[in-house]
Order: sequence, then C-alpha cells, then structure tokens
Amino acid sequence: MYHLVIPGVIPGIGRKRVSATQLTSPTQLLQALGSGPRLTRDQARQLIRVADDDLPAVLSAAREARQRFRPGGITYSRKVFLPLTNLCRDYCGYCTFRRDPGEPGARTMPPEEVLEVARRGQQLGCTEALFSLGDKPELLFPEMRERLRQLGYKSTLQYLEAMCELILRETNLLPHPNPGLLSAEWIRRLAAVSPSMGLMLETTNASLLKKGAAHDNAPDKLPAKRLKTIEEAGKQGVPFTTGLLIGIGESLDDRVDTLLAIRELHRRYGHIQEVIVQNFRAKPGIPMRNWPEPTRGEMLRTIAMARLLMPDMNIQAPPNLSAPYYDDLLDAGINDWGGISPLTPDFINPEKPWPHLEQLRSRTEAKGYQLQQRLPVYPEFMPSILARPGLLSEKTAIAADRIRHLGRTA
Repeated sequence: MYHLVIPGVIPGIGRKRVSATQLTSPTQLLQALGSGPRLTRDQARQLIRVADDDLPAVLSAAREARQRFRPGGITYSRKVFLPLTNLCRDYCGYCTFRRDPGEPGARTMPPEEVLEVARRGQQLGCTEALFSLGDKPELLFPEMRERLRQLGYKSTLQYLEAMCELILRETNLLPHPNPGLLSAEWIRRLAAVSPSMGLMLETTNASLLKKGAAHDNAPDKLPAKRLKTIEEAGKQGVPFTTGLLIGIGESLDDRVDTLLAIRELHRRYGHIQEVIVQNFRAKPGIPMRNWPEPTRGEMLRTIAMARLLMPDMNIQAPPNLSAPYYDDLLDAGINDWGGISPLTPDFINPEKPWPHLEQLRSRTEAKGYQLQQRLPVYPEFMPSILARPGLLSEKTAIAADRIRHLGRTA
C-alpha cells in the first residue's frame, strides 16, 4: 500500500520571500534581470524568492526577454491526444492516468482506434498526434505482454513505433511520442517516425523517490535516468520537449536547479525545442489528494525564472492547469500554450478541460498577442527533419505548408 507523508509545509514553499533590498544592491538586481543566459544560480535563487512588491519588476524583465525572442505571437499546437496505453510500472503520487491490469479504465488502444481518432482530428485541423503511455508496462505485467503478443509486437515501444508509422502513412498528422525513458537505439528508431519527442525531467531532486514522497515506487523518475535520455536525444540531434513539474515536494532551489540542468543540456547539444512549466493539481483518489497546489504567484515566479535563465528558448505553460487565470501566465514570459485539442480530453488531467480555441484566442489577443498555430516540431528545428529523405520529411513538409496556408488565410 502506498502511503504519502504530507508535511506541514512543502519544502521551499513556506520559505520567507526575499525583498529586492536584501540583494547586494538594486543595481545588481537589474543586472541579474537583464543578464539572460549569464544569470547565475545564486541570482536565480534570490529572484525566485522576491517579495510580492518586487515581483512586477521580475515579470517585466521576463516579458521584455520574451519580446526580444518571439515578439507578438503566442503559439499552440492543435492536436489529438492518444493514450496508447495507461498501464505503467511506475506509481507516482500525483498520477490519475496510470492503471494496473484489471483496474477500471485500464486499456491499450487498438490500431484501428488510433487511426480513427487521428483521422477525426485531421478533419478538425489538427496537425499533431500526441502519444502518451506508461513506461514499459510489459516489464511488470504479464497481461501487457500477452496483449502485445495479440497485437503482434514484443514491446510497448515497438507498438508505439508502429503506430507512429501508421499515423505518418495514413494521415497528415505528425506523431509526437512521450514514451518515458529511452535507450539510444529507441531514440534513433522513434526519431525515424516522429519529428520530435518529449520527456518531462520534472525535477532534479532525487530525494523525491524516498518512501512517502511523490516518486516513491517510481524508479523511472530517477533524475539521472531522465537526464541521460534527454542527453542521448541531444547527441542524436532530436528536437526534444522537456520541463519541470512544480509543487510535488521540491524546494525553490530545486526548481532553479532543474531549469539550469535543462539549460546546460541545451547549451551542449542545442536540441531542447520547448521547456514546459507545469503545476501539480490535486485530484481525488491520488495519494497526494490533500497536497497543497502551487499558487498563482509560484507559477509566475517559476515561469519568469525559466524565461530569464533561458531567454532564447520556447517556454510553455498549459492553460487548462491554471484556469481561470491562465492568461496571467503571459505576463511571466511564456510564448507557447502547448497542445490544445478540439477533439480529445487531457487524459493526464481529465478534470481540467482545455479552453475552447476561440476563448484562448480572445484572451491571448486581450493581452496584446496574436495566437498562432504551430507544428509539434518548432520551425527552427524543421530544416534537419526536412533534409532527411523519406516519409517523415515528406509529411513534415506537407504539414508545414498547411500551417503556412492557415496563417495566410487567418
């Protein structure tokens, strides 16, 4: 039985915030805000703690950095969400997606359903097929091994590979898989059938795997393993989405360190196409159901730190997890809303529906920005995809032309 220890104060959340006057000098604060990629760990750790009176200055600097990077436009990807299987060998304290075999709602999508959902999404203007799935459930569950055998595959990753290829062959959608930890071989194989892929780093705090913590009984959430997968994708030049999950027991310093780890990987390999700042939401039935959620101020501070530490990166925050104030996230420096579906729910957070696209457009424009559709692979990473001969480059080119046409006729 999983037992979660709920502390009286989440580490870092209850710490006293620091006034700007407690920094060495106001001049150094401004230098820290304007120093972009040279912002140091110590400066970021101080800035993420600024008092409420000083927060507007931090947010203003983050917006200015975003404007220099992506002036005027806020992007999103129109997608279908394909939960290929919700069986998973990890037991995270905040997850309602995963199931054990025989548990109500446990299922693996058959190929015909994958294709049917993708085709319906294509009719609604979607260009992304987002695959989410449990991490190698066949290693724990004989029922999953049998299901894969019935489908004609030896592993969940082999089945995912086949479904990505099916989407490419039979639709104009582009697959974006989030399959968990990957070996170098599987990164190479999935990169042949998808223009981008993703893995949330979540946190660099390995102590969250201790008994009673958020990642207790979730060995695939060991930060070193996740960093290795992200690094291997960098070595292979795969456009990659990653990010952090805040409010699961990490400290404010951990948030900064997680952002710095992502920044360092991108500095070395240049492959991180998007950094997501995602907030924990409590749900009935999970071990962390009584855990306090990150506040609006925590989200704004963390997003601002992501922008100031990585001024030339795409920074995303999901709007459905910050409703009803999600448009405030634009004030902290994001330039992307992530994937939004007109067809399928957010299967990871089904109680938090995505905003209607017209509402998202209206609220984005009310902040002075234009909502723009993008592909699951960002434009700056497409040349390497298009340079490779084969079905993937052909379908990516078709999708890019479609997006350009939508932009001209919007």
